[in-house]
Amino acid sequence: MALFPGNLGQTAKAMKVQSALINRGTWKSLLSSVRQLTSSKEVGRKAKVLFLLLIVFLLLINALNVLNSYVGRDFMTAIENRNSFEFLRMALVYLCVFGASTVVSVIHRYAEEYLGLVWRQWASRQCILNYASHRVYYRLKIKGDIANPDQRIADDIRTFSTTTLSFILMSLNGLITVLAFSGVLWSISPQLFVVSVLYAVAGTFFTFLLGRPLVRLNYDQLDKEANFRSSLIYLRGNAESLAVSRREGHLVNLTLENLGKLVANFRRIIKVNRNLNFFTTGYNWLIQIIPALIIAPFFIRGEVQFGVITQSAIAFTHLLGAFSIIVTQFQSISSYTAVLSRVASLMGAGDRETLKALSDKTIYIEEDRISYKGVTLHSPRSGIDLIRDLDFDIPHGTYVLVRSGDERTRTAFFYGTAGLWEASEGTICRPSLQRFLFMSELPYLPPGTLRELFLKPWPEGTPDDGTLNELSVSEERILDLLRRLEIESLTARFGGLDTRQHWENSLVLEDQQLLVLARILAAEPRFLMMDKPSTTFGRSRLDRALALLREHSISYVTLEDQAEEVDLENYHLLLELKEGGRWISRRIRDGRAVADVRLVSG
Repeated sequence: MALFPGNLGQTAKAMKVQSALINRGTWKSLLSSVRQLTSSKEVGRKAKVLFLLLIVFLLLINALNVLNSYVGRDFMTAIENRNSFEFLRMALVYLCVFGASTVVSVIHRYAEEYLGLVWRQWASRQCILNYASHRVYYRLKIKGDIANPDQRIADDIRTFSTTTLSFILMSLNGLITVLAFSGVLWSISPQLFVVSVLYAVAGTFFTFLLGRPLVRLNYDQLDKEANFRSSLIYLRGNAESLAVSRREGHLVNLTLENLGKLVANFRRIIKVNRNLNFFTTGYNWLIQIIPALIIAPFFIRGEVQFGVITQSAIAFTHLLGAFSIIVTQFQSISSYTAVLSRVASLMGAGDRETLKALSDKTIYIEEDRISYKGVTLHSPRSGIDLIRDLDFDIPHGTYVLVRSGDERTRTAFFYGTAGLWEASEGTICRPSLQRFLFMSELPYLPPGTLRELFLKPWPEGTPDDGTLNELSVSEERILDLLRRLEIESLTARFGGLDTRQHWENSLVLEDQQLLVLARILAAEPRFLMMDKPSTTFGRSRLDRALALLREHSISYVTLEDQAEEVDLENYHLLLELKEGGRWISRRIRDGRAVADVRLVSG
């Protein structure tokens, strides 16, 4: 979802007011994601098997590393003693250990990448379903609390899944390494073991001190990168309008401004990385010499063999690597914590909006009627009442015309019924959104095939696989509806039902709206609300469309401008929305509005 670039700067500023990027809720979201993955019916068993295999491979790798330290010790000792036979024998053993380590490491890496892919697919799918359900995507866009949710789903979840798995395995490997090499290093020199622990503790402390700003900076960088990309996407998506209006200058300036913010933030990241690299590079270089500084005096005094120096270096390096995960991986950890926070905030916001939708007391579900009880809708900007204290019932089988001279009032009524315009007072009873569809004034046909256009409406709740599989419509039904609406030629013109098209560029407006109507008929709702259908339909075509709706037992509510000539023969009730929130409802008989049912005056 590309956000309007003019709001990007404000959105980024809004994100900075967060007091903490990582908190208890963030880690709770992480643990919840891991738990849901392992308990998933689709991939839970596969994920568990792969993870157990990875643990087995970690044990094998560490066992081979310990074995390698002893083989290396005896290999170097054979060189010191000038023992050719022992030298060749240990060289062959060395090669066998290297070969086994290579096979195990490669298979371990493959299993890790495969499990990461399984996790990413599952997490992305869950996030997409939750994002689309209960119209969370709309609520988040209106509020503007979450910047660039599309980038979080596409990029951050990929990083989240693969990096989380990597850090989990890295931590387990560190624990296994500590258990495996502590005894080896202690048997060589207790003093060297103590030095390794103290050195790792000091390194971790100074690394955290120097690198702590990276967490905030990396978090901001992800949003600034997404803002820059959104500006470019907006330029491409509105190429025609920009070319006609010649407003490229504003968008170019905004894009360059986003680029400048991106570069400035990245420059700060580079400076922190420079200071951190001074410390971590020196820290890693000293690791190579510390074992020799401590063990070499023992060799010089003849207390140990020369191969022990090599073994101590191997054991010290492995053990210190396990102790120093934060030092060696801090830059990756800082980027990961930013990603984790962004994914957790998206999931948290989605959960909050879903809970809000489920607890909404202004919308109640009744499948056989639409009912407005004391509904007041006001303008979110001016605060004036557009509709005041509306009481109006539409039983199934009733056809209603709603007229108003004020476009804002019609819009409030249309979107308020759909649950997208918050009512300040009152309640609205209506069918679920699978059974109550809406047709906007201008048709919306996303790019795709004809068959895809006829998918049934997205369920109002969070769907499961069974529900998703039921969204398709049979080919016979599609062809029959196209024929009845006299647009069956579309299949021949566009290569059948499975050729992808950009319909808004390929069809005239009336044919686009007829396709929307065909999709509605295929979905078989109980009610349909149409916003100014006369804009796209001619008089005779509109009469035919309304007759088809009646034939399919679909009750319709039509919103029209007050000045528009409408055939009242197609309606039972007339609702007139007046200025100042006033409204009048009348019955229609023999094509005339004959009686006031209810009048609300100013």
